[in-house]
Amino acid sequence: MSRLKKFVVSGLIVTVVSLLVRAISVSFNVYLSNKIGAVAMGIFTLISTVYGFAVTVATSGIGLATTKIVAEVSDEQGKKTPAVRCTVKKCIVYALCFSLGATIILFFFAPMIGTKILHDNRTVKPLQAMAMTLVPLALSSVLSGYFIAVRRVYKNASVVILGQAVRIFGCIFFFSILGAKDVESACLSIALGAVASEGISLLLQAALYFMEKGVQTREKISTCEGRAMRKTLLSTAIPVALSAYVRSALVTIEHLLIPWGLERSGASRERSLAAYGIVHSMVFPLVLFPAAISGSFAGLLVPEIAQAKAMEDTTRIERIVERVFSSVLMFAIGTAGILLCFSRELSDVIYPEVGAGKFILMIAPLVPVMYLDTSVDSILKGLGEQIYCMGVNIADAMLSVILVWMLLPALGITGYIVTVYFTEIVNATLSIARLLSVTKIKPHPIRWIAKPLFCIVASTASVRCLISLAKISVRSPISLTVQITLALSIYLFLLVVTNSLLIFKKEKKKRLI
Repeated sequence: MSRLKKFVVSGLIVTVVSLLVRAISVSFNVYLSNKIGAVAMGIFTLISTVYGFAVTVATSGIGLATTKIVAEVSDEQGKKTPAVRCTVKKCIVYALCFSLGATIILFFFAPMIGTKILHDNRTVKPLQAMAMTLVPLALSSVLSGYFIAVRRVYKNASVVILGQAVRIFGCIFFFSILGAKDVESACLSIALGAVASEGISLLLQAALYFMEKGVQTREKISTCEGRAMRKTLLSTAIPVALSAYVRSALVTIEHLLIPWGLERSGASRERSLAAYGIVHSMVFPLVLFPAAISGSFAGLLVPEIAQAKAMEDTTRIERIVERVFSSVLMFAIGTAGILLCFSRELSDVIYPEVGAGKFILMIAPLVPVMYLDTSVDSILKGLGEQIYCMGVNIADAMLSVILVWMLLPALGITGYIVTVYFTEIVNATLSIARLLSVTKIKPHPIRWIAKPLFCIVASTASVRCLISLAKISVRSPISLTVQITLALSIYLFLLVVTNSLLIFKKEKKKRLI
């Protein structure tokens, strides 16, 4: 199978799985919001914020490092050579050291974090339960990075599906034992479901890894080569880890400041936690749901770009970058148009009686920026620009903390939306500017932005006119699905008519990736 076919097949597998998992996740969030309420969702989001920092420490950049190094030392067939085995072993030792330390710290400091930082005793037990996921999660990051590097993402896909299923059924099981009437029991049930999910996922990943066929040879990695690999691992992972610590700490501070800022704006603590839960646990998962498609291919760009860079194939890198810009922007602009056009209807169907529609409407125009930024970051990491990416992300996080602290007491939740807009645009601008500078790619604003924008405006306007003339309600799931499908079909037709897909036709005879 050619490299292009492997990339496309891998991307399609990850896309299908990501869409399935995100659909299940959004549905499960709907179930949780109905089961435990917006306040409990807000408190669990606070717990997840602290947990996110612990995950950053536990993994310490090992996922990216494993993918990048294994991609560089593996052969074309992606077989388990002595060099690959040695790399994975060293990555596992690295992951164990950091994850064990993070587990101990989070477990024993949970009472202090819950009472002094989160100001809520109900968060202590869930935090201690979540600490038990850190070691299996870090080890899974190593094995996941390996499978991505050797282009066997279908193995990761099977693990993700199983893990999601275990998480959901685990939560339901613990709900039946602990109950979900009080906030602490509800959050603890969700945390224990995550513990079961990560443990079983690791066991499956380990089994898949040991079933991999290796190259039969008597050659062994010399001491010097082993030291060189360890040096490469540390030089790749540690800078990413240190930068990630800073950014994650800032993001944690930002999210802790959000309920504080909302309270200062005049809302009660319960209302503040509810608003926080709606935006972060309901709106953002829905808005980012379609990113499963573009994000799936973005994750696979790291090994592809890393190999092309190692071979000094600048032509191939330029073709990949042009394709990424064109395809991601067409997809993201279309997604933003659908979210804008059907924001209230999506809220009524998915999150009834919550009032999430206005937030979907406010965040939707930012979708192209967020989706493109994810892909651009992946390309930059493949080019060895991970330090620059982390620098930009740290600046982004610092700016977020400052703006949240300044704007939320005065503007409430609207101040947070303004903060998200400003920081996302700054982050994306800096990343895109760096990529264009490194690759010398010339932007094509008419093909990349203007044509898709015209097509989605025309398609959604046409559907709205049809709805108005036919006096059709779009507030039922089936009707809404039909309207969105029709809008997307018109959008795709207009893209073909305006030759917006011409880039793919011209490059058919060339080796694109």
